[in-house]
Amino acid sequence: MDLLPPPITALVLDDNRNTRRKIVSDLEQSGIFHQITEAVDGLDGFKLVSKAPPDLILCDLEMPRIDGLRFLQMIRSKEETKDIPVLILTGRTERALRLKGLSEGANDFLLIPYDPEELIARVKLHLKSKQLEKNLKKRNMELELLTHKDPLTGAFNRRYLSMSLDSEIMRHARTGEALSLLMLDIDHFKNINDSYGHHAGDLVLQRVTKRLTEGLREYDLLARYGGEEFVVVLPSTSPPEAEMVAQRLLQGIRRLAFSDTLAGTTVTVSIGVTSHSGNVVTNAAELLSRADTALYRAKQSGRNRVVTFDNGLCNASATA
Repeated sequence: MDLLPPPITALVLDDNRNTRRKIVSDLEQSGIFHQITEAVDGLDGFKLVSKAPPDLILCDLEMPRIDGLRFLQMIRSKEETKDIPVLILTGRTERALRLKGLSEGANDFLLIPYDPEELIARVKLHLKSKQLEKNLKKRNMELELLTHKDPLTGAFNRRYLSMSLDSEIMRHARTGEALSLLMLDIDHFKNINDSYGHHAGDLVLQRVTKRLTEGLREYDLLARYGGEEFVVVLPSTSPPEAEMVAQRLLQGIRRLAFSDTLAGTTVTVSIGVTSHSGNVVTNAAELLSRADTALYRAKQSGRNRVVTFDNGLCNASATA
């Protein structure tokens, strides 16, 4: 089922009731807007914009309490309203006034009395420009996100992990909430590549990534650390909770079923767990080193198991 497009809204500011009602009537007849609100001056208009930012604003220059220029300054100073298109409708024709309005952030000027068809044409133009700009920003964000993703698995890459882990450690230091980290490695992955080829190895990496993602919360972070190694950042997660997550992920990967050349293959992982809790401040490198030490012990102890790191000691929890 296709989602309906969001409703398009407008705000009309003018202290002259007749002018304001004519503008609203012309906008309503265009059929563009789902909702049109009105205000008699910049103060009331600013309150409405702050509560529910519209898609477009049509504004008079001369109004009581707060005039159009001051209103422009106020909405352009706020992040959530700074990009709303504003059309100024005024009976004044001074060039200096138009330049002042444009410098304060007006998108367009229209003289009163105006041609209703020209008004609607300009409204459509600015709404289209706003949508194009919104689409461009969305596309740029998607492209930026792609630079942080591993192209094969779709997990975040090591560079993004480094930035995010630093942020989580700072947040932990500020809030005191627990922070845990898992480092896992696919057991005997080289044998899969050697026996079935790199295409099969790529498939295993993709399936493992998908299973890991399914077993995590939306705000957990999964990153491909290198080769067949992954790191999971678990915000607000205590050591016992982190070990439970690790065991759940380990079991989930063991249950993966493959077809074709990999039919009957069982994939297992080894997982090292460490946590950052209490008043001891550490850094990303130290946290990763602890997880790596625990992972190494897991592999040395027979693989297919979870090992936790605690105060320099590794406590193994094997899974048969």
